[in-house]
Parts: sequence; structure tokens; C-alpha cells
Amino acid sequence: MITQAVQDYLKAIYKIAESGQSITTNAIAEKLKVTQASVTGMIKKLAEMNLITHTPYYGVELTDDGKKIALEIIRHHRLLELYLAKAMGYSWDRVHDEAEKLEHVISEEFEDKIAELLGNPTADPHGAPIPSRDGRIDARPLVKLTALEPGQSTEILQVSDHDPEKLRYLAEIGIYPGVEITVVEKAPFDGPLLIRIKDKEHHLGQGLTDNIFVLKRD
Repeated sequence: MITQAVQDYLKAIYKIAESGQSITTNAIAEKLKVTQASVTGMIKKLAEMNLITHTPYYGVELTDDGKKIALEIIRHHRLLELYLAKAMGYSWDRVHDEAEKLEHVISEEFEDKIAELLGNPTADPHGAPIPSRDGRIDARPLVKLTALEPGQSTEILQVSDHDPEKLRYLAEIGIYPGVEITVVEKAPFDGPLLIRIKDKEHHLGQGLTDNIFVLKRD
């Protein structure tokens, strides 16, 4: 049976892989804020359900069926975030937690209605791609803002949605997906960036720049 817990684990595994991390029991436990013992038990269950493959000491990988379920719940989540923002007036720092509560309970018909109402969108309020109805998702070579060098300009494509306080601050200084940003100065040893948006400059520490993603340059 595909329970809410199963969906949460599959989504967490997908997002850990998406971030480039190794999918270890420790990484899953940290992502879901559960014990490693709980993760070990669920990994065994997911493997028995043929939703993951698990190689001891090498980590976990989603099967095609596991990936399909993960992308479906991610589609629910990101459509709900956009609906809450566009149709209900929620600020972008509040939609993540609300969508977390609702993503497991909406029907496929409800999902389709939201998508139709919003014009079949391809990205959520934070710029994250929304998986298609048939389980496809745009793969974009994103890097953190710190990958840019002084003098380089680019468009912000995505902002991490996990810290409401940071989202509120970034909104105050005008940082959203689609905004053009220029790196003016870059302090050494992971120091802050001085960035420019339109005619205003701001210093951003690593705690913020690690949450801002731009297109990887060749």
C-alpha cells in the first residue's frame, strides 16, 4: 500500500538525488527528521515493494515505479504552492508548509483542475519545475549563485523554499525567479557577495547565496 509515509520517503530520496548528494540513510534521516533506525526499516520495506534498489554501503536508488510516485507527489506539491500563491494570495514564504499538508490528500481530478485553472504551469512560485502529468520533469543544469564571478550577470531561476525567514528577506530586496542579478564583488574564502538588482546593491552571505540558483554557464 502506498501510504503517506511511503510517499514522503520516495519524495525525499528523489530530492536528495536531485541535489547531487549521496542517498545514504543519514541523508534521508536528516531530510525527514527521523531516526536512522526508522530509515533502515523503511528502506527494507521500499525495496520489498520494488520502489527502490538498495546496495549496502553504496546507497539507495529509485526504481522507475518509485520515481513515478515521487514525481506525482512533487507535482501535487508544486501545483498547490502555485495555486495558494496565485489564487489565494499566500506569500511565497508560506506556501511550502501549506502544500506539505495537502499534497497527499488531493485527487487526480483535483490536480488536473488546478493545472487547468493555472494554465498548465511549468514552475512553482520558487522557480522549481513542475513535473508533467505523465511524469516528465525538465532537467536544468543549475548552480548556486556563488558560481558566478564578479561582473557576470544572469537571471535567477530558482530559490530554495525551505526557510520562510530567508524567503521573506529575499523578497524584501527583490530576489525572485526571473529577476536579473549581477555579481559586483566576491569576497574570498566563502565570504559574502555584493550583488546588484536594478540600481540597488546588497551584500549576501553564504547562508543566502546557497539558496539562490542560476543557470550553469558553459
